[in-house]
Amino acid sequence: MTSSPQSGPTKLPLVIGLGTGQTLAFGTTLYLPAILAEPMAVELGIPPGWAFGAFSLALIFSAFLGPKAGARIDQFGGRTVLAVSSLIFAVGLAMLGSADSLTMMCLAWCVIGVGMSMGLYEAAFATLSWIYGLDARGPITGITLIAGFASTICWPITAGLEAEFDWRTACYFWAVMHIVLGLPLNLFLIPRQKAGDTPLSDHETEGRDSAPKPQPAGVKLSRKDIFNTQMVLLAIVFAASWFTATAMAAHLPRLLQISGMDAAGALIAASLVGPAQVAGRLLEFGFLKKMHPLISSRLSSLTHPVGAFLLLVFGGPVGMLFTSLHGIGNGILTIAKGTLPLATFGPVGYGARQGYIMAPSRFAQAAAPFLFGLLIDGYGEYALLLTIGLGFLTFIALMALRVRPLRPTTNENDPKYETSNR
Repeated sequence: MTSSPQSGPTKLPLVIGLGTGQTLAFGTTLYLPAILAEPMAVELGIPPGWAFGAFSLALIFSAFLGPKAGARIDQFGGRTVLAVSSLIFAVGLAMLGSADSLTMMCLAWCVIGVGMSMGLYEAAFATLSWIYGLDARGPITGITLIAGFASTICWPITAGLEAEFDWRTACYFWAVMHIVLGLPLNLFLIPRQKAGDTPLSDHETEGRDSAPKPQPAGVKLSRKDIFNTQMVLLAIVFAASWFTATAMAAHLPRLLQISGMDAAGALIAASLVGPAQVAGRLLEFGFLKKMHPLISSRLSSLTHPVGAFLLLVFGGPVGMLFTSLHGIGNGILTIAKGTLPLATFGPVGYGARQGYIMAPSRFAQAAAPFLFGLLIDGYGEYALLLTIGLGFLTFIALMALRVRPLRPTTNENDPKYETSNR
């Protein structure tokens, strides 16, 4: 008897495993410079901005290589890709811990960027889409709920290791964690078969290669596929929203102080972003799950602009409200990274499409800390006018996006679902 998408492979252990792996991946890549960039720069005798610039190289590598990693997952599933990413993260972090010059630091971040192209949300979402097809929305939400605590868990550990020992020890520690925790999670919890496939018996697998059989890639993306209206709109949505998210992550405490909060109050308000993101994801998992992901995405795209407008008008007294609104919207839009492409195009070719859709957002992330910092230096809190504009741009792009109903195919040899606009 074949398993239904709902029954196999079992979702809960996979969600916990992928969520834990993503917590480790985010905490040791995107969230690492916030704690270690300054001590790295001090020891190597370089400006802190150069340390962040070296980190930007990782984002650029991730943008270029993401589509290829996604296409690989489309064909073979994500088990091997995510397992290899753990090894690459370990190598890159070990190199970073051994860096004795800016050149070596840049090289280490380039290696970590290769791992990011195949080991962050895009790869995890593509893996879930390969396994569950259109039923992947729930598992996608589940892993973002767990990984939403990446900064809450990893920042204190990184800061504690750096304070007790040094930044190099912190890098080595996380390199080891990718081997002893990340690699086993990716290698042993991610199934070889899709939901609904019948696992072979021991007798049937005797003498067969244990490597997963390639699945039909579904679609080979042409230039027309990549640059069609829906793909461009989704790329705009995530590039604009991720520029804002990264700018806030880098400059939020400073921005709140400029808006009239004292240093302690700004730190407390900024710390609300993480819990607010999880609250937004719980909202998506509960009430908003009944809605189409396009509707929840449209609503969430407005929370940052509304909060930023209130901060500009009323200043520090609404700082906590601003950070909460920003966090809720950002939390839901993180889920939309996985669910909107799935609802728009279906699971066929999902991984490759994800790579192309998210590539501009990586460049936006790379530029955000530097550009938004310049705007704050020149215009103070009015730098928020840019993020307000980007929020409305996101909303307009989402309003222009049209998602047609999805229907099952009747050919059992085809992927389980296809979009009606193909």
